[in-house]
Amino acid sequence: MVKQTIQIFARVKPTNKTTAVYSVDNEEQSGGSLEFILPRDLADGFINNKRESYRFRFQKVFDQTVNQEEIFEAIAKPVADTVLAGYNGTIFAYGQTGSGKTFTITGGPERYSDRGIIPRTLSYLYQHFSRDSSMVYTTHISYLEIYNEVGYDLLDPRHEASNLEDLPKVTIMEDPEQNIHLKNLSLQPSANEEDALNLLFLGDTNRMIAETPMNQASTRSHCIFTIHLCSREPGSATLRRSKLHLVDLAGSERVGKTGVGGQTLTEAKYINLSLHYLEQVITALSEKNRSHIPYRNSMMTSVLRDSLGGNCMTTMIAMVSVDKRNVDESISTCRFAQRVAMIKNEALLNEELDPSLLIIRLKKEIQGLKEELAMVTGEQRSDDLTQEEIQRIEDQLKVFLDDPDPEVTLELGPDMRKIQHCFSFLKARLREEPSTQKGADDISPRPSSSLTDRPDSQANRELLKLKDMLTQRDNEISILHSNYIALLSVV
Repeated sequence: MVKQTIQIFARVKPTNKTTAVYSVDNEEQSGGSLEFILPRDLADGFINNKRESYRFRFQKVFDQTVNQEEIFEAIAKPVADTVLAGYNGTIFAYGQTGSGKTFTITGGPERYSDRGIIPRTLSYLYQHFSRDSSMVYTTHISYLEIYNEVGYDLLDPRHEASNLEDLPKVTIMEDPEQNIHLKNLSLQPSANEEDALNLLFLGDTNRMIAETPMNQASTRSHCIFTIHLCSREPGSATLRRSKLHLVDLAGSERVGKTGVGGQTLTEAKYINLSLHYLEQVITALSEKNRSHIPYRNSMMTSVLRDSLGGNCMTTMIAMVSVDKRNVDESISTCRFAQRVAMIKNEALLNEELDPSLLIIRLKKEIQGLKEELAMVTGEQRSDDLTQEEIQRIEDQLKVFLDDPDPEVTLELGPDMRKIQHCFSFLKARLREEPSTQKGADDISPRPSSSLTDRPDSQANRELLKLKDMLTQRDNEISILHSNYIALLSVV
């Protein structure tokens, strides 16, 4: 078990506009810090104008000049290594619309160097698979979108969706052990990096994207790209099952500030509501002695239950914008990250025994033992006794049963097949004996406890001796009687 608080990082979005005064300090021993310095004349009502400095601590702060490769090496690579070791992992990006969440998680389409965390993680994992010959790896991928509190499978193979509503809806089911299962969410196998990237591209084409005043291509939903990994050593029945959630949350900002209406306004309400429930869960987890955590309030918090206060190693990327008009939202994002950093997860190694592999291993072990026994005894034994062996055993049994010597033994050798056959033979004899005794009783009844039933006893020998003496006396009396009759006739 690994006990660890959620790791938090901050990334500042590059901008060409006039920015607020901020500073980044990564020289501290305990991590980095991000500070916003706000002169009172810049306060616009959302920020307490009595306070001019806001300082927040992170594991590390990435300034505007940081590229995608550095983000992956510092944030995603350690999480991917824990997933390879058999632990669950989660990386999610949080921030307002237009702060660069999708760019960080998925990447940009223009340049190869703009690849985000998902494609770089896939490339890293499959490179590791090709180098590691000591393990056998199997991967599956799922892509879930939560739009207006309804889940959709972005990788459904049975549909060619022209719009989001054509995709199958995903529902949440909970087992007696309170484990979450997603019904209708497909798991697509991916044998190599190309297959995995094709699935990512397919899912991105089905995502709900709309234009807002904050961002021309704003993602209007929460998306969870999950890599399911199964690994085992060749010949071993022990499996390690782990999963990596890569989460791109929808933008958080005040609806009045965006100036949207119609369908986009409805989307913004659902987004803010789900993020509000997320904040409720974060607040409840950060409070001590809190017995109830409201995971069930929204679909997103239910899906991320393990990632928040459960069996997972979780990392959060706080995306901030330093434009003057966005400083209030950036400070709100940093405050949220500070509450997230108080949550402690307990990650367990996900190992289990595969029954099918265990059966195969035991069969091989039995076959090996048979071969070793054949080498020791010099006999090649089959699973069943031959007819000659059966006849020989039954002859030995008859001799054993007929021998009156109580110290006689039956020599069968260390062969369980012969011993089992002896038990079966004796059982059959015992079942036949009552019927035989019944037929004999019909002809001449005899007491079951008679002394003659035990010919080898001392009492029986005495009885036979007395019978002989009685017969001899009868003969003598008969002779004397004959002589007496003859004498009378003469007289």
